[in-house]
Amino acid sequence: MDVIEQIVEWRRHYDGWVSEQRTRANEEEIDDSYPFVRNKRAPFTPARRALPMLNLALVSSAGAYIDGTQPFDTQAAGGDFDFREIPTEVEAADLRFATRVYDPAAVQQDMNAEIPLERLFEFESNGIIGQVNEVFWSLCGFIPDAATFTEKTLPRLVARLQRYEVQAALLIPASRLCHQSVALAARAIEDAGIPTIMLAVVKDVVDSVRAPRAGFYEGQLGMVAGRPNWPEHQRRVLDEALRLIEPMDQPAVWNLTVELETQVEKSRGEK
Repeated sequence: MDVIEQIVEWRRHYDGWVSEQRTRANEEEIDDSYPFVRNKRAPFTPARRALPMLNLALVSSAGAYIDGTQPFDTQAAGGDFDFREIPTEVEAADLRFATRVYDPAAVQQDMNAEIPLERLFEFESNGIIGQVNEVFWSLCGFIPDAATFTEKTLPRLVARLQRYEVQAALLIPASRLCHQSVALAARAIEDAGIPTIMLAVVKDVVDSVRAPRAGFYEGQLGMVAGRPNWPEHQRRVLDEALRLIEPMDQPAVWNLTVELETQVEKSRGEK
């Protein structure tokens, strides 16, 4: 299945958008005129193993890179199409974030707001998941040229997941535009036979791109995996989303109940 179903037509719309933005001297903004990808169908791969037996990979578009290495080029017109392969044992103090279309304040306070490695290792130790893959993959947050991203980046990314024998992938966007990039990545990974689950706080983009599996809740950009320095909120978001991998038998966007439960906690003075 094509990651972008009508890629030639999309390129035409994108080229027109680029020309218009340059004419308006506003080429750095992603506004309502941007042509988000629209797909009609979604690939789907059933989970072949129970969640406690899965080697789970993490794919993030928060723009993370290791301090002292080359950051993403957030000023590239179409986006930076490279990705970083980072050990999951990395210390939070060693991560930096190249951002352009989201506020990095939350993830700078607590990497788990976007890169929830501490929560995932807790899940591993508690037997909720089989294991956290030894590396995670970091994408640039600013990639407006979805066609080039699909053709240049995603085949290499899928090959790396296959190299590590990943059995499921959790994908987490950071910005509105990231929701498109991550949904496209989920389509490519799923089409290669690896079940995915995407977290989302922007439903219209996920619906438009047609990610295979997504868990949506009324969260905030820049902290899609849960509020910073609030481990219980992060655990609830991740636990509910990950448990969708097994029972889902067709593509869908599920509404998570995490926010309703969190509001109850607030009313009780628990946060």
